[in-house]
Amino acid sequence: MEQQDVERIARAALKELGVAGAELVIAPIDGQPGHWRIDIRGAKGLKIRCGQGSSAQWIRDQIFEQYLEQN
Repeated sequence: MEQQDVERIARAALKELGVAGAELVIAPIDGQPGHWRIDIRGAKGLKIRCGQGSSAQWIRDQIFEQYLEQN
C-alpha cells in the first residue's frame, strides 16, 4: 500500500471520528515493511499494519481502535 493511500484512508477515518482537518504526518516505520506511523498533531501517534491486499476497512478499523483507546 502506498503512502498516499494510507493518508487518504486515515483522513477519512479521522473525519468520521470528528478530527477533520487535523495535521497528519504519515511515514513508513523503518525496517518494518507494511507498517506505518500516523502522527496527529495534538494526539498520540498511531501505528498500523497493512500490505499488499489490505483493505481500506482493515486500515480504518485499526485507526478507529487505536484512536478510541487513546481518547
